[in-house]
Amino acid sequence: MAARGARGLDGGRGLIRLEEEAPGDWWEVEALYDLCFAPGREALSSYRLREGVPPVAALCLVARDSDGTLASAIRHWPVLVGEAPSLLLGPVAVHPTRQGEGLGALLIRESLILARQEGWERVMLVGDAPYYARFGFARLQGVTMPPPTNPDRVLGHALRPGAWDGVTGEVRRWADADLPKPAAPPISSS
Repeated sequence: MAARGARGLDGGRGLIRLEEEAPGDWWEVEALYDLCFAPGREALSSYRLREGVPPVAALCLVARDSDGTLASAIRHWPVLVGEAPSLLLGPVAVHPTRQGEGLGALLIRESLILARQEGWERVMLVGDAPYYARFGFARLQGVTMPPPTNPDRVLGHALRPGAWDGVTGEVRRWADADLPKPAAPPISSS
């Protein structure tokens, strides 16, 4: 996907352009994540699910201002919940100077639309239920993330009606499954 198009956002700060994250964006996005999240972010259980697994390229988006400066980014990763293919949303980050403008919400909404269009049925994340409820996320019962994840923060959203019905079990790395790899080419750090 090339540009998703320009959007005018809050406060007249100019247009924001959404694009699929390109291979050349990798380190800039990583620097944004380092800036926005605590040191040691890669020690979280969700990162163990990402190790050795490429993100779903078509669902990894960046938002840039009219000068091309990175304002926010989102990634999605394939995982298994029990035996059910699912998406793990995150991280999503907004540069501190751009927070409060709705960029995180824009990326979440756009990436969920794309995920549905790409044929995914369900998406999950580890996060704050009050924030993510506005996007349709709710606590998942019977879905277990690797420790030390707080079960109250394991949230899911059905991209198709009933997609989470009967889906339970441990969340596992996609690479540990005998399933076809995601159709979209991976984003490479090289």
